[in-house]
Amino acid sequence: MRTPSRVVALFVLAALGGGAYWHFVTRGGTVAGLVALVTGAAPAPGGASAAKSGGPAPGGAPPMPVEAVPVRIGSVARTVTAVGSLLSNESVVIRPEIAGRVSEIAFQEGQKVTKGTVLVRLDDSIARATLAQAQASIAFSRAELSRADQLVRQNTGPLRNREQAAAKLQADEAAVQLARAHLDKQVLTAPFDGVLGLRKVSVGDYMQAGRDIVNIEAIDTLKLDFRVPEMFLSAVKVGQTLKVSVDAFAGRGFDGQVYAIDPLVDVNGRAVVVRARIANPDGSLRPGLFARVALTLTVVPDAVLIPEQAVVAFGKEQFVFKVAEGKAVQTRVGLGERRNAEVEITQGLKPGDVVVTAGQIKIRDGAPVVVVNAKPAGS
Repeated sequence: MRTPSRVVALFVLAALGGGAYWHFVTRGGTVAGLVALVTGAAPAPGGASAAKSGGPAPGGAPPMPVEAVPVRIGSVARTVTAVGSLLSNESVVIRPEIAGRVSEIAFQEGQKVTKGTVLVRLDDSIARATLAQAQASIAFSRAELSRADQLVRQNTGPLRNREQAAAKLQADEAAVQLARAHLDKQVLTAPFDGVLGLRKVSVGDYMQAGRDIVNIEAIDTLKLDFRVPEMFLSAVKVGQTLKVSVDAFAGRGFDGQVYAIDPLVDVNGRAVVVRARIANPDGSLRPGLFARVALTLTVVPDAVLIPEQAVVAFGKEQFVFKVAEGKAVQTRVGLGERRNAEVEITQGLKPGDVVVTAGQIKIRDGAPVVVVNAKPAGS
């Protein structure tokens, strides 16, 4: 017998809850306003209900105090971050083309050298003897050719002898060139300006052709290889600037510029390989360092910026409250880059607008407001 009474009680509670939601949430009313509504009495002029709703109420409601600032116009750079490795601008390992014994090492490890500087000399005694032998043979061949040519002009010698002497002279000349080239290979020089690494041979070592002697690195300018996701392929361009940081120099940034983009997209990581140059005049950076990269894709010189706290989210949309003629105007905005507690507004605001940064929860669209900004600390 108690079930019907319980059902009636539940209906009554639901009705009261719905009425309370409509009064407090939809209308922004207060307890005093609810009592006045039930008893039929008029709400107090300028009471809490009007202040809560942010709109005009019977008797006139004072404007709600809020903090607000004008939008700022500034430059915004759209960037993408990546990691990469530093490489020498030029890098090679000095190796001999022929076998031989090291007779002299003419460099110091870690030394800066210029192009053409002699680094290593091999024992060239055999090469010099071979050259001398070829030069002696070519002298005899020239004399033989001269005699054969004289006999042919006197019609006392066959033409065949002169042709054989000429061919022998050409063969000896080639032998001299070969001996000189072999002698030149005994001296190894720097192929470009750079810094030498650590040597791997000593004087007296007998080296086979192709053995490592020392590496040389050109580091006045470094290369930087890094990868960006393929979704940025259309945005990455030659000539774009970037900022580089390395753990070895914490807090210090280095400037670079993109000069090449690999036409082949990596199928494993679906990434685009980008190569940049970084000036390194003091030689502080070294090849092989791990680098963090911030690549600037585009720069907007006149972007509209506001503090992040001015943005209010309603569902999936973003809004701000503008202050116009003493009233709050709720405005939907589009967001761009976020930098240093500021956010770029791509649509919805224009230069000269003033936005509310504190007190948004107390106001609604069209509510009267008065800007009362907090005083700076120490004032």
